[in-house]
Formats: sequence, structure tokens, C-alpha cells
Amino acid sequence: MAIQITRSGQALGAAIRGVDLARPLAGDDTAAIRAAWLAHQVIYFPDQALTIADLERVSRAFGPFGEDPFIAPIPGHPHVIAVKREANETTPLFAEVWHSDWSFRATPPAGTLLYGVEIPPQGGDTLFADQYGAYEALPEATKARIAPLRGVHSAARGYSKEGLYGERDKGRSMTIRPSDDALATQAHPIVRTHAETGRKALFVNMGYTQSIEGIPHDEAWALLLELFQHQQRDEFVYRHSWAPGMATLWDNRCVTHKATGGYEGFRRELWRTTIDEPLAVAAA
Repeated sequence: MAIQITRSGQALGAAIRGVDLARPLAGDDTAAIRAAWLAHQVIYFPDQALTIADLERVSRAFGPFGEDPFIAPIPGHPHVIAVKREANETTPLFAEVWHSDWSFRATPPAGTLLYGVEIPPQGGDTLFADQYGAYEALPEATKARIAPLRGVHSAARGYSKEGLYGERDKGRSMTIRPSDDALATQAHPIVRTHAETGRKALFVNMGYTQSIEGIPHDEAWALLLELFQHQQRDEFVYRHSWAPGMATLWDNRCVTHKATGGYEGFRRELWRTTIDEPLAVAAA
């Protein structure tokens, strides 16, 4: 069966059918899926039956494994983490703030692949926001203002010892490892040119962007708040509903995302890999 691509009908996103990810991907299929990923920013594969080894193999088809610095991996699988929450868990919901995965790294990951292992019958949608569209909708004066600026990113709010998932965070089923390493900072252009599509996207996010190089904090934070509010407007957002056996791949270079709740009393588990830029793309 040929690969079938069905757009979500929302700001971004598309379903991919006609491919079994439990089998090795043919070269033509890999190319078609990558093209769909670049075009739609978030793609999802319903009705898959994957092992952890399958997920690892699929991830490697799109780039080398990335680093997940503050979350312990699944034993025996150093590049796979379990995003889980027990039915009776009362800790703050994981990743319930707009972010781009690990944007505080010197080279942020290109993609994230997430697979639904145990999905509640309600709630738990993931929201994704199109950062191409967000950039393109900015006033021309704002585009000119932010063109030379670099945002300063850090994991401190979440993963430092004093952060949300730090030493005071008790009773969490995920194995998060807070560290003083989270206090480190990394600057990136606020307007990022995508390495593969050449399109410009906003590259700031509420989770990890904390200031702007060379600008006083109050002025920088006022501008960042303006950008944060703009980039999550309804017209840029796709609401993704999960199902057991669904694999979802998104592009951190041009998308922000956040978790939502609404599944209290139900257990939820997904497996996740992080995908870096292929070497040929990174070197371009």
C-alpha cells in the first residue's frame, strides 16, 4: 500500500497511513515521510505496534539520537525515555508549558518521536504551535526589531535543583535528575532559519527562553512576553489527540508544544526519543 498523507485541517499536522513502522523502512518511504514531516511539521502514524527497538530504529532513520540530559532513560535503552504518569499521581503535570525540546542545548534537536504505549480514554492532548506562521504574522516593525537579537535559553526553571522538577518535587513516577548543569545558558537567534526548508521561524519559548543578549532584563522580558503571547495564538495551534499505538514525530526547529491534562485517575505512558540534525544537514 502506498503511503497516504491526510492533513489535520488545523494550522499544521498530518496523518501518515500505509506504512508499518515495525518493519524496516524502504529508502523511498523514508524520503516521503521526511518530506511530509518538513511540510506539515507534525506527522503521526496511527495503529502501530512497536517495540522499543522499533522506535529506536525508526528514530535513526531520520537522524542521530539526541541527548536527553535531565531524564533517566529506560534501562537498557540509553536513548529512550518514558514519559509517564500514574493514575494516582498528584505532582505538577510534566511539560505543561509551551516549549521547544531542549532549546537550551548548543545545537537543539531537530525532532522528537513519541509513541503511545498506554493512553487514557480522555484528556492528555498535546498542543503544537506553528512558528513559521507566528513569525510571518508579525508586524514588519517587530520583524526588523528582532532580526539581530539572540534569546538566552536555560533549563533552570525546570531542571535545576530549585526548579519545578527539582529537589522539592516528590512523588513523580518519571525519573527526572535535577542538576546544577541546568543553570547553564545558551544563546540562539530569535529568528531561526530552518536548516532544511530555508524558512524563518520564531525560536523563543516560555519554558526555556529567559532573556535577550545585550538588552536590560525588564525590556527583554517585556519583548519576550509579547512574543510568547503572539506565538501561541489560536490560529497557529494544532490540538493533537492520542490513541494507543500512535507514533508522532514533530519538528522542534519550527514548532513549540505543550502537554495538557484532563486524565486524572488514569495511567499514561509514552516512549520518547530525541533526534538530532543529520550530519549532512548540520554541516550545510
